[in-house]
Parts: sequence; structure tokens; C-alpha cells
Amino acid sequence: MPALPEISPSTMYLALNLGVTPFWALLIFMPRAQITDTLVHSVMMPLILGVTYAWLLATALSLPAPEGAGFSSLEGLMKLFTVEMALVAAWSHYIVFDLFVGAWEARDAQRVGMNHLLLAPCLLLTFLVGPIGLLAYIMIRGLTGKSGFSLFEG
Repeated sequence: MPALPEISPSTMYLALNLGVTPFWALLIFMPRAQITDTLVHSVMMPLILGVTYAWLLATALSLPAPEGAGFSSLEGLMKLFTVEMALVAAWSHYIVFDLFVGAWEARDAQRVGMNHLLLAPCLLLTFLVGPIGLLAYIMIRGLTGKSGFSLFEG
């Protein structure tokens, strides 16, 4: 069997970023469509992205790391991320969890009957700056009383 072609870290980074964009578009623009349920809310995306992350991590761990690289200090982490494939693996970690959180926000908003126009900016923020989008979603749930509590109740 022929060997798989080498994929550069830059190409993998671009593929990861472009690869998740359609799923975010489905969450934002077609939240109740069957294709969104099938592609985003099923186990398919976590499986595909999880396998991709595992492959990237295994690839990164197989490469020589600079002396002192590791997770025990900020300096060690900075050295570790000078290995391009390690940085791409870490980036894929963010992408996987951000999409998971965005999908949860969308399902939760539908469950509690939140207006999608309030959810869409939260999804965009989750896509771009993960935790801030989640924070925005939780705050909007509180402000609208959709969370079982209201920030305006005594």
C-alpha cells in the first residue's frame, strides 16, 4: 500500500479552520434542518474531530521536542509550541471543544425555546472566541429568564 502524502502543519491548520466553518454555518443559519442534526448534533463530528486530534497529537508526540519543552511551566509550554505540529494539535483541541460547546448551546437554546436571533451572536462568538461566546449565551439565558433563573429576579 502506498504511503500517505505528508501534510504540512500549515496545510493542516488551514484545513482545520476551513473544515469546521460549514458546521458553524449550519448551526447559525440552519439550526433546525435535518442536515444540521445529522452532521453537527450526531456523534459523527466528535468522532471525526476526535480521531483527527488523536492523529495530530500522536504525530506531534513522535517529533523531537526542544530541550525543556513540556507542560510543567509556561516556558516549557512555549518551547513545546515551537514545534508546529504540536501547535496545530493544540489548535485542533480548541476547534473540537468550541464546536461541541456551540452545538450544545444550539440544542439547549432549542430546548428552552430561546429565540434564534439571540443565540446566533453567541454562536459566532463561541466560534471566534470560545469561552466569551459561552459566557454570552449563559448571560442571555439569565437575562431572558430561559435558564430557570433571571438576573432581574430578587
